[in-house]
Amino acid sequence: MLKPKVIILRTAGTNCDYETQAAFELAGSQAERIHINRLISGEIKLSDYQILAIPGGFSYGDDIASGKILANELKYKLGEPLKEFASAGKPIIGICNGFQVLVKMGLLPGSAISPFSKGGSKGDYLPSAAIQQTTILTLDDSDKFECRWIHLKTINNKQLTINNERQVKCIWVGNMPEIISLPVAHGEGKFVAMDKNVLAALEKNDQVVFRYSDREGKPAGYPLNPNGAVNEIAGICNQKGNVFGLMPRPERFVYLWQHPNRERASSKSEYGWGLQIFKNAVNFVQ
Repeated sequence: MLKPKVIILRTAGTNCDYETQAAFELAGSQAERIHINRLISGEIKLSDYQILAIPGGFSYGDDIASGKILANELKYKLGEPLKEFASAGKPIIGICNGFQVLVKMGLLPGSAISPFSKGGSKGDYLPSAAIQQTTILTLDDSDKFECRWIHLKTINNKQLTINNERQVKCIWVGNMPEIISLPVAHGEGKFVAMDKNVLAALEKNDQVVFRYSDREGKPAGYPLNPNGAVNEIAGICNQKGNVFGLMPRPERFVYLWQHPNRERASSKSEYGWGLQIFKNAVNFVQ
């Protein structure tokens, strides 16, 4: 069986792109780190890949706002290829700064639930200039950079049928336990919806994938919720379930030994739960 091809987008200020590449390769794919300019110039075509990853970091120094410049580059210079990629159901993941990018360009939570959409349809996953951003990842309540291990509760998404097979709504979180542990490293990770109707739609549509929690999966305040995110939201997907963004860093927990306390890692194998996220996407493509 051919290995799925993963494109890991990089530009000035991105980091952990090597770790993300290593995670995807360990998961059984062929992963490449590609600078955005090679896509914009047409030297590399997005359509040649089956999975897209936007890694963490501080793209373009997070000037203006976190991820904003990279979001605009993608939205206005690679809009059509991205629309085709997402609409085809190909997996897309945005990690930390990548999550901020997906939110700021409107690919998450997706135009289908946007109250500002004009002429949008249920299959329209990329915003036009007329569609406003409906969610944001803003400054942590602590007003400082938060870097430590936290617990996440995996939300039981409703099942749907894809290619005549039943699977969880978000393709990235299959075979995950209810509680996992991952590290966070961000200063602008507080998830907020612009409108209460948007937040209600996210919950109703089962687009919330991870929530910050305590070890038992119960809602918890700071520091277990490291940024003050509304409804403890740590990760969301689009309605189709192929586009996924999260603030915690799965690429930093692919081996069990990376966890500071193995007994609390909630993993009985030599691998960390971060690896399963990458495996899910690779298995989905295969």
